[in-house]
Amino acid sequence: MTYLLALDQGTSSSRSIVFDERGRIVAQAQRELPQIYPQPGWVEHDPLEIWRTQLATAREALAQAGIGASSVRALGITNQRETTVLWNRKTGQPVHHAIVWQDRRAEPACAQLRAQGHAAAIQAKTGLLVDAYFSGTKLQWLLDHVSGARAAAERGELAFGTVDSWLIWQLTGGQRHVTDVSNASRTMLLNVHTNQWDEELLDLLRIPRSLLPEVLPSASDFGRTQADLLGGPIAIGGVAGDQQSALFGQACFSAGMAKNTYGTGCFMLMHTGGQFQSSHNGLITTSAAQPTAQPAFALEGSVFVGGAVVQWLRDGLRAISASSEVQALAESVPDSGGVMMVPAFTGLGAPYWKPEARGTITGLTRGTTIAHIARAALESIAYQSAALLAAMGRDAVAAGGSPVSELRVDGGACVNDLLMQFQADLLGIPVVRPAVVETTALGAAYLAGLASGVYASTAELSDLWRAERRFVPTLPRAQAQTLMARWEHAVAQATLPDS
Repeated sequence: MTYLLALDQGTSSSRSIVFDERGRIVAQAQRELPQIYPQPGWVEHDPLEIWRTQLATAREALAQAGIGASSVRALGITNQRETTVLWNRKTGQPVHHAIVWQDRRAEPACAQLRAQGHAAAIQAKTGLLVDAYFSGTKLQWLLDHVSGARAAAERGELAFGTVDSWLIWQLTGGQRHVTDVSNASRTMLLNVHTNQWDEELLDLLRIPRSLLPEVLPSASDFGRTQADLLGGPIAIGGVAGDQQSALFGQACFSAGMAKNTYGTGCFMLMHTGGQFQSSHNGLITTSAAQPTAQPAFALEGSVFVGGAVVQWLRDGLRAISASSEVQALAESVPDSGGVMMVPAFTGLGAPYWKPEARGTITGLTRGTTIAHIARAALESIAYQSAALLAAMGRDAVAAGGSPVSELRVDGGACVNDLLMQFQADLLGIPVVRPAVVETTALGAAYLAGLASGVYASTAELSDLWRAERRFVPTLPRAQAQTLMARWEHAVAQATLPDS
């Protein structure tokens, strides 16, 4: 039997999963990753803790599977994307905590770039909006605020990387300083048309070229693990940022195919093939996982509060004692009774981009119960995702393509049948849940399998993909459109006029 090992380094935990060559889970292990909040708006991780937890789960998963390193054909890595690590090349020690993708400290630098009129050129080269979310301005902050960092960087003593690069450096004992195109495309430093670091952007942010890793396709030779780490050397063959990896794991390889990951937030990506499509509807353009040197792109949009609304019902309202209870409570009423909830706890993301919006519950009557509010909360996840898909459809049609014909789903909240059915009803297209919902880790395993010859082509991976359940729309389109119009009205009420 051939096995593939996937390392899935996420924001809140490190996981490792062993897959067989059919893409079935053999064993998995997970450890929580501590979050560090030095001050409001700042979020950090300890890079050594990232490495320690990730290595521990890899060892646990192999032990649980009852296999040694020699049985693993290749290893794939998928990771939280924009999180920024800076370390010393000689010692391998970080010079500061990692700055996590959620961190907002670089916003003043972004505001300056926008004020100087650089936003359009940056978007044309990178596909990204100028925002503190991405790695480039986080790295600039580290160079400017860590004592001696800029001078050391200019002497060539430091290395920068996203979490994938940091893990590969550790796994190979500092032999390889590399990343893949999908992670590199989230730095705001990569020209996604050429897949090369952009000298003008580096000059603009005053970032020495010597800091940066080599950029490779997502299925490549990223080096071999040191023999003493996992009981023998293992080839590192696949790397992709978590959302691109999920798109790949869902076998969305061609233009117009889309997936939505229902986690704490929701991330929706639509493959656009070899075409770089700029969005006119508040989405960003990003490099998809690229198994070859051939560029491939996707449109991406994110919903800030997805599954987190269920956590709020549990911890804030105390309406339920466990997240698993929400479906039964919501199903105890036939519909939301006219209640609409807009969970804009931290503003609204794509396609609205209203950071000042705040959460609202509208349509309350004397007959409203906690069950109606629970149902409205659950439905809000589907409404936000439907608005996102409509925006993607408009972009696709404007670029001469066709709207999405089915939505593949994964992530924790996709197990909720009520939510998935409502999602299909709103969209008017099938919503398809795969047999393996761990699609992020699966994508990394598939990329590693392509690089190591376990699979001959993406066509073979398409054949492996299996649906567990298809949710087909049951609601008349006119009714679905009325509901979406009510949702948009509720969104308008969630944004207060300027005082």
